[in-house]
Amino acid sequence: MREAAELQVLLDQADVDAAVWALRPGYRALLVAVDGLQPGPSDAASEALLARAEASAQRVLAEQPVEDLAHVAAWRAAYRAFGAKPQRTRNSLEALLRRAGSGLPRVNRLTDTYNAISVLHQIPFGGEDLAGYRGAPRLLRAKGSEPFDTTADGIETIEHPEVGEVIWCDQVGVTCRRWNWRQPRRTALTEATTSALFILDALDPVSDSALQACADELVSHLGRASADLRVARRLLAASSGSRPEHHAQDAT
Repeated sequence: MREAAELQVLLDQADVDAAVWALRPGYRALLVAVDGLQPGPSDAASEALLARAEASAQRVLAEQPVEDLAHVAAWRAAYRAFGAKPQRTRNSLEALLRRAGSGLPRVNRLTDTYNAISVLHQIPFGGEDLAGYRGAPRLLRAKGSEPFDTTADGIETIEHPEVGEVIWCDQVGVTCRRWNWRQPRRTALTEATTSALFILDALDPVSDSALQACADELVSHLGRASADLRVARRLLAASSGSRPEHHAQDAT
């Protein structure tokens, strides 16, 4: 098991390319690395959290369409800025909100937990299995040659992002396409995952405090099932008034 200080070293090496800051100067990414997770399938706790998220989404969407929600609209504009069509490739938050009426997916304890918290806080984020990760996370605009391992029509295949697409990647290849749209098979969270990287994405009008509150709830839920949880965080932001900050914590 990696201690919190080791996780912090990984996060301290994370980077957002200047071309991404130029696209959206107000963008912020809160990275949360954890180790000591107790893996497993969906359970009563994750089911209760998903049900709470579904009810919350239904109340919100009864008042306005999903595309009019402030953070969803901000991400739709960001997608258009790098050439993606948000009607065809929806950011992860919008995709989950649109599924809430008929039921959010039940995948495994970790995925269920972060999906539910994403909906509850209306903040898109993803989770990666650190066992499959190589090097530090980087957010950049694609050259178009970066490998992305996925499944198409039930067949495992390698795809490549479009030139200029915003992607998260590690030393091996793409770990999330179109900022927060789709993740690869290689780093997918499973019922065996014991260490993970979560990336929480924010644009205005979401505040830094709202972003941290979302991470607080994530860590709280993860800690209930994992008594020896190790946690490290780092906030990445472009503006001089919101410099990257970080802290590491070993659960007690």
